[in-house]
Amino acid sequence: MSTTAGVVGIREAGGGFRDDLRAVRVVWRRELLRFARNRLRIVTSLMQPVLFLFILGSGLARMLPSTSGGVDFRTFMFPGVIAMTILFTALFSAISIVWDREFGFLREMLVAPVRRGAIVVGKCAGGATVATFQGMIMLLLAGLVHVPYSPVLLLTLLGEMALAAGALTALGMALASRITQIESFQAVMQFVVLPMFFLSGAVFPASGLPTWLNALTRVDPLSYAVDPMRRAVFHHVSAPASFQHQLNPGIAWGGWRLPVGLELLLVAAAGTLMLALAVQQFNRTE
Repeated sequence: MSTTAGVVGIREAGGGFRDDLRAVRVVWRRELLRFARNRLRIVTSLMQPVLFLFILGSGLARMLPSTSGGVDFRTFMFPGVIAMTILFTALFSAISIVWDREFGFLREMLVAPVRRGAIVVGKCAGGATVATFQGMIMLLLAGLVHVPYSPVLLLTLLGEMALAAGALTALGMALASRITQIESFQAVMQFVVLPMFFLSGAVFPASGLPTWLNALTRVDPLSYAVDPMRRAVFHHVSAPASFQHQLNPGIAWGGWRLPVGLELLLVAAAGTLMLALAVQQFNRTE
């Protein structure tokens, strides 16, 4: 009497949505663990924004006219400093791509039976989460610069921070996707980070600028992340209307001031474009 042994089904790994989703989760978790275990990075990445806010802000505050209505210039700078924190953390989180490539770990990740785009998405999600967390730490300092701890304001800033962090991390990934040396990446980042920060209106009002400088602020994607956060802050701060318009003029195209929704949509579109470019570059990586 013969018996037939049961055949155990085998599922080939790779190519499925579940495999890609698991890869995204694993890479995202790896980025968070690397950040959590590097306490020195957490502290040092916050030092520069704090210096800008309390030292540079206190010095520039003396230049305010007497008609400021008691508004602290550091209140104006607070959204810009949050954007600065996110910008530096998000872009420099992409250095892990260059590090992994230089030491061979990226090659092991790329041969995994998942789409390479899943690895990029996981890296972006991890970098955006870390940058948002750094911005949340800066929110704890809001009361020191006369920004109220309003739940509505804090939740609004948190959502705008997360969107900006995702877009900036995708930009960093797109830049890092073809760079093979850490030294080269750091040079490129300095060339990108400082112009983006200073042209965004983070430390000076965007009103009354020369024509050429005004045009540069309009093409800086960070400007469209700083302005919504500044609008949210000034919506919860009492200040004379004329002075508030001077410090919070918004971004205008041909005399039309862009609504917050359109600015956030532009940030999301830029982030999506950069993410697609990073995925395309990784698909071409050998």
